[in-house]
Amino acid sequence: MIRWAYVVLSFFLLLLSHNAESVRFDLQSGQFKCISEDIKSNSMTVGKYSVVNPSDGHPLPDSHNLTVRVTSAYGNSYHYADRVQSGQFAFTAPENGDYMACFWAAGHKPEVTMSVDFEWKSGMEAKDWTNVAKKGSIDAMELELQRLMDTVTSIHQEMFDLRFREEEMQELNKSTNSQMAVFSFLSLAVCLSVAGLQFWHLKTFFQKKKLI
Repeated sequence: MIRWAYVVLSFFLLLLSHNAESVRFDLQSGQFKCISEDIKSNSMTVGKYSVVNPSDGHPLPDSHNLTVRVTSAYGNSYHYADRVQSGQFAFTAPENGDYMACFWAAGHKPEVTMSVDFEWKSGMEAKDWTNVAKKGSIDAMELELQRLMDTVTSIHQEMFDLRFREEEMQELNKSTNSQMAVFSFLSLAVCLSVAGLQFWHLKTFFQKKKLI
């Protein structure tokens, strides 16, 4: 019962993890910042970024630009933009893993600090249903059915992933228990060996002193 409660809790946490990640961070001249996102294979992911204008009503200063690169856990590059003030990317992840979006601010004298808005969506959150409806010329009911179908497919995949992770955890527990049993046996053997050596040493000492 406890195990199933843990599985259900993990499942809902995984679902929540697919929500859009929208952040704002500060970046100084000559520094960089990376943000990672765990994306499953064959999942759509989209992101957009922009430098926040420090003065409303005025154009952004030339010093406020970024170099952006998005890579997979295996080092494959999926987006690159050099010295831009805003941009976006979209691709379907071909492999599981942590994808990294790195932002670098060019060196500038005097140093400046810029704020960057960054939004990253993956999975179900990455689908623009308004555009889907416009391009497909489908009515509200068909749109809702398509949304539900994709949701069910995503949940089904999550359940398979949870089952796989649970099997991995069980294998890890078995392996850990076996290693602990071996370690306990070796520890007992070492303790008994040390006790035997101490007994032999004391017996030899007392025999030399002719106490026994």
